[in-house]
Amino acid sequence: MQQKITSHAFFSPGDDCLEAIITAIDDAEQTIKICVFTISDDRISDAIVRAHRRGLHIKIITDNKKLHDAGSDIRELAAKGLEVRIDKTRSHMHHKFAVFDETRVLTGSYNWTRSAAMHNHENVLVTDNLSIVQDYSHEFDRLWKGMMKYNSGGKSREEFREEE
Repeated sequence: MQQKITSHAFFSPGDDCLEAIITAIDDAEQTIKICVFTISDDRISDAIVRAHRRGLHIKIITDNKKLHDAGSDIRELAAKGLEVRIDKTRSHMHHKFAVFDETRVLTGSYNWTRSAAMHNHENVLVTDNLSIVQDYSHEFDRLWKGMMKYNSGGKSREEFREEE
């Protein structure tokens, strides 16, 4: 029996791409593999934390240089206990994709940043085409093995607030 494939495209500026990402995170039930250049949109980070608190197994791969940018949420996500790995090269880990429950993939040019939603012309594609999902999942697993474990050693915003 052939798979019935569902795919949707979203575009920015505007909130369509952002909402597609947050919906995919909120709809996930078991696992999320995130491979993105950077995450600096707190709305996306908050959805990731919600999924983590629901008990989902989440892995994040990101660029080693972008995690130190002002506004980057990667260090905070690691401080909250999420598994984060970074590349250890001079070149950029420039992917922007996520695999949800090994059944859906979200990909496109869209950077997971607030400026992408507000200003940039970018796109997101979400599909449940199993062949494509498997391709992205295999690439994630291949990258994960070669990346360096990131330990923030830092505190999250909540921990700083609790000490005040």
